Amino acid sequence: MEDALVPSKTRVFSTKEDDIIRTHHGDTTIVAGNVSLQSPGDVLKVLQSEPDNEQLTRALQWLNSEPAGQTLFNIKIPGPQASEIINVLINDIVPAYWPTLAQSQTHIQVRQKKLLIRSLGSIAGLAAILANLRSIVALLQAKAESKKVIGDQNGVQLVWNLINLLECIVGKDKFVLDIWNDITSYIKKESSKSLLWREFISLISSGKLLSTVAEASRVLDEKSSTVGEATWIGDGTQYAAWVGRNIGTLILQVEDDREKENAVQLLLHKSLTLGFTDQIVDANFLSLIRGDETHLEKYRRVLGRSSNHEQRSIIYSLLRIISKYHKLNDGFPNSDKQLHERDRIVCGAAALVARLARDSSNIGDALVDWVVGTFGDGASFGVGIRRAVVAALSSNQEQTKNALQQVLQLFGDKLYIRHTPILIQEVNAQSLLLLVGSVYRIDSSYLSSVTRSSVYLNAISNRLAASSPKSRFLGMIVATAVSELVDPQGKRIVFSSDEMAEAGSQSYKSLIKIHDHVGLISDLKGTTTTSDQTLTRRNDEKKTAFSNADTNLKQVSTSKIISIEEVNDESESEDENLPVYEKPDSDPEDEDEDPTLVQRNKPTAPVYIRDLMSGLRDTENYDKHKLALSTAPTLIRRKAGFGTEVHDHIEEMATILVGLGDKYKLENFQKLRVQAMIAVLVSEPLLMGQWFSRTYFAGDFSMSQRASILTTLGLGARELAGLKSEDAALTGTDAMPENLFPSKRLPAKMQRFYDPDTLPVTELAQRIERTIIAPRALSAADKMTGPNALKVRTFSSRMEVEKTRQKTIPNALAKIIGDGFVFPLIGLYRLYVQTHGNKGSHSSPFLLVHYLRTLSLLIHASGPSTLSLPAMTSELWDLLLSLRQNASNDVTVLEALLFALLTMLDVNEDKRRIVDEHGKELLETQKWVEGVFDGLDGRGDESERVKMLAAGVLVATREVVEKYERVLLGDLAGFM
Repeated sequence: MEDALVPSKTRVFSTKEDDIIRTHHGDTTIVAGNVSLQSPGDVLKVLQSEPDNEQLTRALQWLNSEPAGQTLFNIKIPGPQASEIINVLINDIVPAYWPTLAQSQTHIQVRQKKLLIRSLGSIAGLAAILANLRSIVALLQAKAESKKVIGDQNGVQLVWNLINLLECIVGKDKFVLDIWNDITSYIKKESSKSLLWREFISLISSGKLLSTVAEASRVLDEKSSTVGEATWIGDGTQYAAWVGRNIGTLILQVEDDREKENAVQLLLHKSLTLGFTDQIVDANFLSLIRGDETHLEKYRRVLGRSSNHEQRSIIYSLLRIISKYHKLNDGFPNSDKQLHERDRIVCGAAALVARLARDSSNIGDALVDWVVGTFGDGASFGVGIRRAVVAALSSNQEQTKNALQQVLQLFGDKLYIRHTPILIQEVNAQSLLLLVGSVYRIDSSYLSSVTRSSVYLNAISNRLAASSPKSRFLGMIVATAVSELVDPQGKRIVFSSDEMAEAGSQSYKSLIKIHDHVGLISDLKGTTTTSDQTLTRRNDEKKTAFSNADTNLKQVSTSKIISIEEVNDESESEDENLPVYEKPDSDPEDEDEDPTLVQRNKPTAPVYIRDLMSGLRDTENYDKHKLALSTAPTLIRRKAGFGTEVHDHIEEMATILVGLGDKYKLENFQKLRVQAMIAVLVSEPLLMGQWFSRTYFAGDFSMSQRASILTTLGLGARELAGLKSEDAALTGTDAMPENLFPSKRLPAKMQRFYDPDTLPVTELAQRIERTIIAPRALSAADKMTGPNALKVRTFSSRMEVEKTRQKTIPNALAKIIGDGFVFPLIGLYRLYVQTHGNKGSHSSPFLLVHYLRTLSLLIHASGPSTLSLPAMTSELWDLLLSLRQNASNDVTVLEALLFALLTMLDVNEDKRRIVDEHGKELLETQKWVEGVFDGLDGRGDESERVKMLAAGVLVATREVVEKYERVLLGDLAGFM
């Protein structure tokens, strides 16, 4: 009989001190006894019966204990019983226990929290949480249904519970590795392993987890009355970085395991479709970027198993990250010292690129295309990263020579010279000079044959015959530099122009003499990015702010009343003979009734730039932060002409100002912030004009922050042109029109945020629009009144004429408007559209309108006498004609486009030059605007304004066409 009572399953519970569960109720400690759990059904019954702490802990322990055999129950393996238990945990246990477990104040709570996270840390648990989260969010969004089924506050708490639980489950960098180990340990069938892994990849790499949590976070913000910190799972950038770190952890575990290599490759392939390639590659290849080549071969194997498109995406992203991380993204240097100071970093980057491209023809071809500029966004980076890529290609002679031929053909193409932005042409010239120097060191005879070929001779001839001065300058630079290498002393090409004697030409020619070699990956060690330094400094300042707050709190809490004395009223008679003084002015800081709340330790205004940056970063200290923001414009302008303090910290300070947030809802926050950014821009116009242009396209900023960058460029350029007083008078008024009905008006504080017409750039555009159109309207009205012979002309006195005559204002903008503002803005936009298409945020109507108006303000501020006006007109006209499709889809873009055309035609006073150089564009513009004018119905204020602009453009184009008709159509046009 005893033999028949043999247990079928046995569970052994540890009796270590850590596993003894104690619950504390006052001063009484209760030790829970053993709970009889023999099957999953027993655990399910306990969980469904509203268990107490002891029962819950024992049930979770049973679920997380290691099974004695493979046939026993395991919650990590998908199945009916596992799904039922997981649903009970999510629907019953998490709502009841998680708000308390999230605090984790006692030993029991910490233990229960770990067991619950471990129980749900599986593919089935993750899928169940997301399904439950989606259902609750759907109920909250449907207000009528949610009131019947679930209350708003209860639903908000459930959403918060699940999001916080997800953060705890997936919040480690080896979560993906743990899932993979569970799959390979508990699943034996290969087909089941593959299905489970694909299901897991679809959850984390296809956007299900990211989109679900992002939507839940949005609903949580709308329904919750309290402001909480946003979850990182719902933020695409942080989520992609987490995915990249997990992929990197999984790659490091690959040890000649083909099954794991296939799993990593599939995960990487799906993750790249999230749209955050740079974040994934940055977190994944971080050790290589920092100079650690320990696991290089593992990364090479994974990269080699990827598709050609994925290899290109990864290698281009890696180049962007290396350039940013090691500060190789600076503009073109102006001295030989700046060219050679980063030789070690360039050689280290070349070693990393060369090692990854070794034995891979596809990556080598991708690097050639990147240098040439046909693929990728290499034109938006500095010369440092291109030096590294050219050095990496130098180990393969065929690829280097092929790159030289492609760059040379592109350099001399007529259409490329005429229609490509100057910024991209400059990058092409730099790449050509670097490749010429590399090929000369590899095979000098081959370079000599290239210089005698028709491709090279036609390229130089086309460059010298170009209408753009900058294009001709680049042709002279290349011809002179190449001639110094291949021609003898007496037969070298020499151009005796003023441009060739400048420092910029010498910097170009020095590129051909740079000899970069493939160094060691370890050369990348020891470099720290500005962002890392900023983050460390910011954390230190936060700690200091918190410690100061604690000190102030302690000082306030220790104040006490020493004694209370009763004063006799008879003493008042003794003070009658004392003089009476007036009551001092009231201090607004002392108006609080509680003297303990008065802030006596007031911060002082910053005197140095480093103190100013510290105050701008310290968002925890309201007084210090507000004082720093209010004094920033004046301090920056005062320090700009004194010493090098502003120059040494200018880019870091600009980064802080661009990314600054209005945490305290300050009244004049946007105005002060833009004024400070303008002060930074005018202190170093050429350098910061290019920096703001690059930041607008490359920075990770919101749309409002990008709009503020454009506002800074427009207003800063007008200040450099001597129009500061006019802009101050125009944009300094916040008064609302008095003819608006009160119910349609917003408060003055809110009006500037929701009314686009109150933006400074918009107001300036409307002002310029009126000044351009008004003379044409008066001229048309004057012609309608009759012939000039019948009109009476009024003569003014000389004194009255002198009073109305404006004084000549020196235009400091004219010298740098092209290289510092217009060329970077247009070139980087064309490059952005080439890389991302018209679906990016920069092509949205809001930013596109602001962008076009900024370009219009820049062209108008430059004036008709600017030397670079012909080149700017050529690039701007090509850009405007390419945006006609965007204008047809949105009337605001159409208005901005017509205003830009009108401004461009008005500034170019030399109409004959427009006919000679842009006759085709002129006729094409006239034909298109005629169609736009005929298609407008003229109803509504907005349509009427657009029609007025179209009429202005038509009048301007027809004047030129009628005057130079014979030039446009030929000499025989008059006989037809």
